[in-house]
Amino acid sequence: MKQPKAYYDVKGSKARIVCLQGGSRSGKTYSVLHCLCEWCYTYQNSHFTITIIRRSFPSLRASVMRDFFNIIQEAGWYQEKFHNKTENTYNLFGNLVQFISADQPDKFRGAKHHFVFLNECTELAKEVFVQISMRTLYKIFIDFNPSEEYHWLYDTVIPRDDCDFFKSTYLDNPFLNKEVIDEIERLKDTDENYWRIYGLGERGISKETIFQTHVYDELPENADHIAYGLDFGFAADPAALVRVSQRGDELYIEELIYSGGLTNQDLGEKFKTWDIGRHDEIIADSAEPKSITELSRMNFNVKPARKGADSIRNGIDIMRRHRLFIKSDSLNLQKEFRNYKWNTDRDGRILPHPRDAWNHGIDAVRYCCLNKLAHRNRSYYIR
Repeated sequence: MKQPKAYYDVKGSKARIVCLQGGSRSGKTYSVLHCLCEWCYTYQNSHFTITIIRRSFPSLRASVMRDFFNIIQEAGWYQEKFHNKTENTYNLFGNLVQFISADQPDKFRGAKHHFVFLNECTELAKEVFVQISMRTLYKIFIDFNPSEEYHWLYDTVIPRDDCDFFKSTYLDNPFLNKEVIDEIERLKDTDENYWRIYGLGERGISKETIFQTHVYDELPENADHIAYGLDFGFAADPAALVRVSQRGDELYIEELIYSGGLTNQDLGEKFKTWDIGRHDEIIADSAEPKSITELSRMNFNVKPARKGADSIRNGIDIMRRHRLFIKSDSLNLQKEFRNYKWNTDRDGRILPHPRDAWNHGIDAVRYCCLNKLAHRNRSYYIR
């Protein structure tokens, strides 16, 4: 029987890491599970430990666990006595298959694994891969829909010389019926981004990503300077100073300072290098009144951001009502905007507040917008 392309990719790879990127219903998960089951049959009583991980246990149970048990039941291999439903393990021909969610770190950090399958890996933190890779003796299998345009997989895993990277789409799965194919292809006309991700299996923009940005080289002549935004840092967190300009519904943002370990005196000296004087308005984090006072005593015009109730969401709303342009050499700021995302619950549902990460430069922009843009149309922006 002909199998999905991903099956032959997995079976033929000699690499330590096998990475499968694909659209919806391309057979990625099925193919990895099918190969793992076949290897258990071939290498009976080898006492291999095969660990299968997904972000949350409800997702694990509803997808990869269900597929695994369907495969062994259809093969006539399932026996109740080998299924430990308390520990979520199955002894398949003398090899242990265990199912673990990423929110159970003690289970995958504490022991060695012979084979690991990281299912829907774009949902997982980089730390999960780092911990797993140090404890895996043989092979690591990874599958994912490319819903994250910028993800640690593309920087950390896929370029490795011990990684084989494969792509597949629904057209590579011979088991799909016409109704399923028609449903996937309907995305062509209804959602271009979803079609790119789930139809073509190409990198797209995550639904969790908060901002879409553009890059500019030179500030347009008719753009008006609004103010500077400042987020204080010191030790682990960088201080960030941005310059924000506006042209109609467009905001032009430039990163001027993005550095850790700076004292307020250091900041003052750096302000001078950018020709920031006493008449230039700097909107800073109101949670640092002492720092604001110190900089004001140095003759800088530093004002606290008007935060108020739900100021993070209000600031995001203001920013999202503008087209955002980031200076081409503002690399830290560009990286923040790519990685700034909404929080999600254990089942992947989006929550109405952002993750507290990748936000130092963005917070500086937000402070500027809260003070300088919200009051221009208060009834529109503040709810």
